[in-house]
Amino acid sequence: MSAAPPPLVALVGNPNTGKTTLFNALTGLRQRVGNYPGVTVAKKSGVLSLPDSSRVELLDLPGLYSLAAASLDERVVIDTLCGHLSGTAVPDAIVCIADCTNLLRNLFLASQLAELGIPLVIVLNQADIARKQGLSIDTAQISSRLGGIPVILASAWHGEGILQVRAAIQTALERKTLMARLDWHECVPAAITILREGMQRENIAPLPDPELQRLVFDAASPILDRVHGDSAVVERLVKAARERIRQAGFNPFAVEALLHYERIKKVLAGAVSESANAHTLTQRLDKFLLHRVLGTLLFFASMAGVFASVFWLAAIPQGWIEDGFSWLIETVSPWFENQPMLQSLVTDGIINGVGSFLVFLPQILILFFFLALLEGSGYMARAAFLMDKLFSWCGLNGKSFVPMLSGYACAIPSIMGTRTIEDPKARLATIFIIPFMSCSARLPVYALMITAFLVPQIGEIKGALVMVAMYLVGLVVAIPTAWFLTRFILKTRAQPFVLEMPRYQIPKPRDVLWQMWESGFEFVKRAGTIIFAITIIVWALLYFPHGEEIAEAEKTAFVAEYAKENNLSSSAVLDALDAEKIEGGDNPIATALDHHVQGAYIEQSYLGRFGKFVQPVFAPAGFDWKITVGVLASFPAREVIISTLGITYSLGGDVDEDNEDLRSAMAKSTWNSGPHAGQPIFTIPVVIAIMAFFALCSQCGATLATMTKEAGWRWAAASFIYMTTLAWLAAVACYKFGTAIGL
Repeated sequence: MSAAPPPLVALVGNPNTGKTTLFNALTGLRQRVGNYPGVTVAKKSGVLSLPDSSRVELLDLPGLYSLAAASLDERVVIDTLCGHLSGTAVPDAIVCIADCTNLLRNLFLASQLAELGIPLVIVLNQADIARKQGLSIDTAQISSRLGGIPVILASAWHGEGILQVRAAIQTALERKTLMARLDWHECVPAAITILREGMQRENIAPLPDPELQRLVFDAASPILDRVHGDSAVVERLVKAARERIRQAGFNPFAVEALLHYERIKKVLAGAVSESANAHTLTQRLDKFLLHRVLGTLLFFASMAGVFASVFWLAAIPQGWIEDGFSWLIETVSPWFENQPMLQSLVTDGIINGVGSFLVFLPQILILFFFLALLEGSGYMARAAFLMDKLFSWCGLNGKSFVPMLSGYACAIPSIMGTRTIEDPKARLATIFIIPFMSCSARLPVYALMITAFLVPQIGEIKGALVMVAMYLVGLVVAIPTAWFLTRFILKTRAQPFVLEMPRYQIPKPRDVLWQMWESGFEFVKRAGTIIFAITIIVWALLYFPHGEEIAEAEKTAFVAEYAKENNLSSSAVLDALDAEKIEGGDNPIATALDHHVQGAYIEQSYLGRFGKFVQPVFAPAGFDWKITVGVLASFPAREVIISTLGITYSLGGDVDEDNEDLRSAMAKSTWNSGPHAGQPIFTIPVVIAIMAFFALCSQCGATLATMTKEAGWRWAAASFIYMTTLAWLAAVACYKFGTAIGL
């Protein structure tokens, strides 16, 4: 017989009240992170030890201002508290966190929670700030006026009152301490009666009174989705109930707030005293940081710093990771020298597969370090406020800007960074457009094409301007995409951007480090598995078939060509190769042969054959089969096209965008057949078409894997199809137009 599960205690509160800090202080490292069933909202829970040594499960619910749900996060809170969320029981107690410097607004949620009939504890957090502001709070008086429930004054940041909170939770569980409910005006229970009796007459399954209240008070209550009956009948009954409230002289959509605030004012009267105090530090700083001009300039400067940090600071540990995996490959490769397929699987597949996603870890950790600092300090809310007007016209809000900007370094941590966006539709739209930002993986493609083909013809200054233009292409396309998405697909309704401005404070190091660890671990555990699988699949498609007959045929062709070019006999070339095998050392002939064989393996691989098969699709953009195979092979990561081109041009895979041999080989390559036979492949229109394609395409398996985890596979698939189609159209347009004007 299994043991009974521990009591469940829900942590509820307004945003920016220190709820997460209190949760961390209560649970320490005994935390679990997952998702609620059927939604992408993060579910955080932890183990809390009570004074009597018993344990409870503490559930950290998303922040919300009231039980009138507007976002997916808020609906999750309501569904959890009402017991309608699959896999989650009704909490045995609720701990409501309130900012003790703004009790009038914060206790509104607590007053609503009293209607649920669940034991309640109120924690008045940030007591240290209240004292600095000259506030004096009589918790005993407030507790008495609320029905005797525990009311604790605490400062989670400084660890003040944590023991009292643990004891209060134990008291609430043992004594079932219920907060006194609001004494409603008689029109409210009368309206509830009208709705309840009407549902009974219409044989509609009854709901508890707290949920009937939500139907009456909320214009778009999520509870309406659970009413099983004719929607027209339900709407008529709700309308009749609201009419009863109007007859009493109240607005049914405002009566709840009006009566709750009236009650809270009475509770706080005489229990909270305030001394005259000068402007706080927060108020003084906001004069500069929220200034229309100066504040915006400071914001862009700070964001540039974050972007540069993610881009440049990560380069150092990324170099260590790449060097470490290179060393590992060199160490392990000789172990399988007599088993070429197993050697390639271990080195090119498994080791490179693991390295392909671990190399992103430094960027994720650094980005979330700065996001945690900005969020914890209170500045993130100001940044969102400053940027809201810039993005509101296209359906996004100010919080979309930070992940979009960091997308220029890497889309993976940026997509994960959208978790700070409360509006689920704005978050989806932001996730969808982040891959348009030209990340660092696109830079090698731009650098190769511009320096090898454009700079010699247009000069370095114009070449630099082309580089800047390529970084702007994605943004120019992303913003209209967001507008179309929010207007016609997500159908986001225009809503005022309501945001609380928290006070400035020094972020707690433990919270910052915990958020970094949590984000990094989740990336490795969740997205990493998909990225690894994609890498193995692409390796297999590039490796097989790998028969000896391919190598022998390429060797015969190479020997004949080399002998002809150097006026030697074929036997002399073969003797040179055999002699080198015996003597060892670095033989240029053997190295060239090996590169040719690698190129033949790529050409004859399943992916190479598929590239030739689909090459007609890319022909309108001027791509030959080698470029097409490079595009297909770079699906795990865009920069892979450089090494793939190196192999297909018989130069080996150890080349980069600065390799002169690769640039020369590409510049000399010509069409073997067709209407352009004998003409250069890499003309200016083709080069521009390649850059346009990579600026807009979704050639990044890691990004799609992260998008799948954060938004679902349908959104990831839609992103891939949309971006690939758009990239193809742009490439074709650039090639056709460039050719037409004689570039």
